Amino acid sequence: MTSGSGYDAYEGASELLRALSAPIRLAIVSELAGGERCVHELVDKLGVAQPLVSQHLRVLRGAGVVRGSRRGREIAYTLVDEHVAHIVADAVSHAGEGS
Repeated sequence: MTSGSGYDAYEGASELLRALSAPIRLAIVSELAGGERCVHELVDKLGVAQPLVSQHLRVLRGAGVVRGSRRGREIAYTLVDEHVAHIVADAVSHAGEGS
């Protein structure tokens, strides 16, 4: 591969896939595909501890996958781009085909 804009696109895709590499982050993206959620809603739905959800949301936020907006005392998270939800849904579907 040569350097240039073509390679930059692969670099960006690699960063996105790295951010999605944890199963819990895939589950968070799947939940957010249905609309905005607060941390406590994700905790309840996913059945994992709040600090763990917050840690993974921080990774997703840093990668530009999700954004948070203040809603009273809480922060509601949404997907920045719906394409990511399609990528996750396709990956989960593909993984299920092998079983």
